[in-house]
Order: sequence, then structure tokens, then C-alpha cells
Amino acid sequence: MKTEVIQIEKAKYLDGHKVQLYFSDSKKRIIDFKKFLLKAKNPMTTQFLNLKKFKQFKVVYGDLLWGDYEMCFPIFDLYEGKI
Repeated sequence: MKTEVIQIEKAKYLDGHKVQLYFSDSKKRIIDFKKFLLKAKNPMTTQFLNLKKFKQFKVVYGDLLWGDYEMCFPIFDLYEGKI
């Protein structure tokens, strides 16, 4: 049995703190990061409440990240919509 490694292939900014993710198995999911960011205490994370900074995410090696890994999430959590 072959196990497929799930990756994020593309991420598209929608509005507010919402991003649509496109996974390697063709699944799509919209994640709203607003509640997570509002609960965060670490300034390395809360800086992304600023929409200009938030919109600067990128997909690197199948991971969604901001800055120099200042904010990133396990792919499986994003795949399941749990952050």
C-alpha cells in the first residue's frame, strides 16, 4: 500500500485573514486565521494581525509560512482545518 504525502501546492489570499489552500490530493480548504491570531500572545505571531504582513505568506516545500518561519502550521492541521 502506497501512502501519499500531502503537501500544499498553492495558497491564495481571499480577504481578512482568510487563505484558500490547494493540497496535492486536489482537496481545497479555506482557513480563517483571525481567531488564532487574536488569541496569540507572542509578538512574532501577533504581528500578522497586520494585513499587509499577513498577505506576505508563501508556500515553501509544501508548507505555508510567514516570514522566516515566524509563523507556520503542521500541514495535517491545515488539511483538517484545525488551527
